Amino acid sequence: MKALFKQYLPYLIGYKKQFILALLGMLAVAVGTVGTAKIIEPLLDDVFISKNDEALIIVPLLLIFVFTLKGVGQYIQTYYMSYIGLDVVKNLRNNLVKHLTYQDMQFFQTMHTGEILSRITNDIGRIQNVVTTIIPYFIREVLTIIALTGYVIYQSPKLAFYFLIIMPVALYPLSLLAKKMKKYSKLSQETTSTMTARLGEIFSNIEVIKSNSSQIFESKRFEKENHSVFTYLLKQVKINALTTPIMEILGSIAIGVVIYIGSTEILQGRMSSGQFVSFAAALFMLYTPIKRISKLYNQAQDAVVANVRMFELLHQQPTIVSGTETLEENIESISLEDVSLSYDGKQALQNISLKAKRGDSIALVGDSGAGKSSFVNLLVRFYDPSSGKIKINDTNYQNFTLTSLHQKIAYVTQRIYIFNDSVAQNVSYGEILKENRVIEALKKAHALEFVEKLEDGIHTILSESGDNLSGGQRQRIALARALYKNPDILILDEATSALDNKSEALIQTALDALKSQMITFTVAHRLSTIEEADTILVFEEGKIVCRGTHQTLQKNCAIYQKLSKNL
Repeated sequence: MKALFKQYLPYLIGYKKQFILALLGMLAVAVGTVGTAKIIEPLLDDVFISKNDEALIIVPLLLIFVFTLKGVGQYIQTYYMSYIGLDVVKNLRNNLVKHLTYQDMQFFQTMHTGEILSRITNDIGRIQNVVTTIIPYFIREVLTIIALTGYVIYQSPKLAFYFLIIMPVALYPLSLLAKKMKKYSKLSQETTSTMTARLGEIFSNIEVIKSNSSQIFESKRFEKENHSVFTYLLKQVKINALTTPIMEILGSIAIGVVIYIGSTEILQGRMSSGQFVSFAAALFMLYTPIKRISKLYNQAQDAVVANVRMFELLHQQPTIVSGTETLEENIESISLEDVSLSYDGKQALQNISLKAKRGDSIALVGDSGAGKSSFVNLLVRFYDPSSGKIKINDTNYQNFTLTSLHQKIAYVTQRIYIFNDSVAQNVSYGEILKENRVIEALKKAHALEFVEKLEDGIHTILSESGDNLSGGQRQRIALARALYKNPDILILDEATSALDNKSEALIQTALDALKSQMITFTVAHRLSTIEEADTILVFEEGKIVCRGTHQTLQKNCAIYQKLSKNL
């Protein structure tokens, strides 16, 4: 609890105007609560016993004023603390998503998407509860306790002593419950993340599930994860449910003692009935904020765990760090000097050397796992070399900012990414949208013909993952996106695999026309894609074992000869 206050109070202070107004609202609630107890004394002594006509008018008006003060204070506190909490959480979520997009590719390959989504949604939702509910309610209840404690001591120090000496005894069992609550909160959040990950996996792979009729198998796996969530949430409910009975039992003991002693005081004439009832009312009112604080303390354990999980992500730092120089000139050459790459304890590339100039077209061939994808991942700096250097225009490419580097490189991957947005926004993604450039890029990718037939042309909204397009159409949209950038380096990682021969031939013709303007790297899946390349690199076990034109490799490279039969 202390750690949460220390971490999030600065956020609240950052909203000075709203926080001061909320604090005034909390004070109004505390003063109103004490006022409610205080009014009982004149109500009994002056109205009911003394039958004072003037008090008969004043007391009801005071009662209305006190409850109005409490109501207005409650509204002000709730509104402004909710405003602060929602805004803080909005900013936290924005910062977290932005921070995660800068993480290395390896981070996303090792951490399940569902786990990330769970932390961004579920965990931050729990943290929102800290700012909007736990902290403000805690402050309000503390202020109320201070005000009521001061009042009961003022009314009768002797009676207040018995109550105030018994109530701290409740802290020990409540602290034990809080520890258990923290443990089960951690387990429930972890199992919720696992369940979310399972759910994401089911819907991402729905085609495989349906084609294998494995719905029952997947349902049972999900039921298992869902039951774990249920189990730990139920344990949290059990602990929360114990808090109130413990408080009520201990509170009843304290109040019972006070009633006995208070009645003795009245009988002996040392206290009026109005004073005692007013004191007793304040005592009962004091019990409520103490009970609320104990519940808030348990809720805080849930938030503590969520906070730790969120800051684990925020403290995660990428190893691929942006350089400081801006790559402004055109890329005239790129060279790899004895480059090797290792990750996850495996050697992906070994001693790769290559130099390519503007206008060169280079093809990469090899069996699956030979190192082709690792090679292109290095070019776009998804990874950095374990050894050796990659230079652009004779400058180490690690010196350049990632933004300026990526503005010069277009990468069309094996997996086609389509955003739930218009065709135009998909093509111009990351750049300023210019319709004439979009149309030109679609023409080059031979996609304009089918796009014009869509309901709203280039303004047609594409569904999630582009499911309202065919595989070939999605590939052409992705290729148009690459060409829209007018890149200096174009990387095609099996980017035309879903196209028919005619479409691929047309796109190849368009790329040939653009060849002189860029350096092209193509990971091949068809012989027709690579046979006109200036240089073909043959990969095997992370090494370039042969290089040359199609004709020379057909004569001199046995591995290529074997591969070309399957292309």
